[in-house]
Amino acid sequence: MIERILIDADGCPVTDIAIAVAKKYALECVIVCDQAHVFEREGAQTITVTRGADSVDFRITNLCRKTDVVITQDYGLAAMCLAKKAQAINQDGNVYTDANIDGLLSFRHEAKKVRMAGGRLKGKPKRKKEQDERFFEALCRLAEENRP
Repeated sequence: MIERILIDADGCPVTDIAIAVAKKYALECVIVCDQAHVFEREGAQTITVTRGADSVDFRITNLCRKTDVVITQDYGLAAMCLAKKAQAINQDGNVYTDANIDGLLSFRHEAKKVRMAGGRLKGKPKRKKEQDERFFEALCRLAEENRP
């Protein structure tokens, strides 16, 4: 059962969509951001934390419970949320699971090694409307599948 949506709002392009889904399914919605990215949105509570490496991630991890779905593009945060039996989804509608998180963390580790060795990786292309639609559908599906 999902009762709440937690949004890792730093760099999250789907905050407004997530709030709309929360409203549609009568879910609590919490935006967590640092002082460099202050968000205020109707229909959501905002928690602002001090700047610092991973300060938002740690706050979300501390808040997270098994009745939450967390929206993040951070594989490390997703892994911590899964460990707490919460659900996690990225901004493109891809659901993180115990079956795929190890591979994603391994990919992140390899990409970091490439960057530390001076290599460059291709950046993400401009966001498309289809990505927003996939995210909306996936988040609605999670909400539907986890209704009380």
